[in-house]
Amino acid sequence: MNTTLQVAVLYQAQQPPPQNGIIKPMKPGGYTDSGADIAFSLRESGVVVITPIARPRIDVDADWVFPDTPEGIQQAVDAGANCLWLNTVLYAGHPIESFSGIRVVGQLPSAVHQYDDKWYTNNLLKEHKLPIPEAELITFAQFETTRPLLQPPLVAKPIRGRGSEGVTLINTAADYQRVMADMFAQDKFGTAVYIEQYLPGQEITITVMPAGTYNLQGKTTAKLQPWCLPGVTRFNHQNGIAPYNGTVAVVHNSRALTDEEEAQPAIQALYAQCTAAALLVDIKAPIRIDCRADAGNNYYLFDLNMKPNMTGPSRPHRQDQDSLTALAARKTGWSFADLLLNMLGQAWVIK
Repeated sequence: MNTTLQVAVLYQAQQPPPQNGIIKPMKPGGYTDSGADIAFSLRESGVVVITPIARPRIDVDADWVFPDTPEGIQQAVDAGANCLWLNTVLYAGHPIESFSGIRVVGQLPSAVHQYDDKWYTNNLLKEHKLPIPEAELITFAQFETTRPLLQPPLVAKPIRGRGSEGVTLINTAADYQRVMADMFAQDKFGTAVYIEQYLPGQEITITVMPAGTYNLQGKTTAKLQPWCLPGVTRFNHQNGIAPYNGTVAVVHNSRALTDEEEAQPAIQALYAQCTAAALLVDIKAPIRIDCRADAGNNYYLFDLNMKPNMTGPSRPHRQDQDSLTALAARKTGWSFADLLLNMLGQAWVIK
């Protein structure tokens, strides 16, 4: 199938509209870096990749990707693209919804719109008996007039966050006042903040792939349900929080679990729980679920990400840019290129 596709990669050209007063901050560059990693790797693998200029420079991210605006998408289609890689933040009403009949790699915009809301999604998981840390939603009005029900240590995070940006550990009541006042004063994340019980144990990130047909160990394998890549453990946290990958490359604080670690009943149970979560949010592309243990070594799902970071070491100057999903894929036996080709194999048609 790959030889018949002509792929263009989209990047995020503008911040998504606020949702009920909640803002999702935009990544500087709008994922042009990972978009260029994807486009370059696909072209090196023999896929026809459509780019904005005929001869993209290997070290200029913008040469490889199109903006996710109506004009940018139309430009890609007019240039011959019949498959669009949605390496961007989606939402209901995103311009891609106007391009019915074209193949895409990525999630349903309506699903991202719904499940990018951590408060909504974690309550959904909790309703289905999946382990979620105790949490509260704090509006600005509540912050000014009442105290939270939960006691420190806590973690404050944006409701529609991106990675660990804005995620802060709260150890004391004074920390709570300072951190929350700062988050509201910035007006970067909107009118409410998510706070949850802090989990001091091991952190594991699990990538869940959608149902589909994959190439595994040289064989074509049909997966009838979502399935998990090997977990990746995180270490060298900064003040209790895994640092943002834009500050510290994940290859410096993360590694895939060993076979022995994966075989532990607690980890196998975590894989089953992450698969169940993926079924609830109707995935059509990989998602990433961050999990962490409490002091008693009981694991919780604390952050479901509809758009995992997808950087990779495809270009010479980017050799330390494996994403968490790419690290997990390598344990499976996939290179970054293999991961992308298997993702491309799950392309679906916008209705």
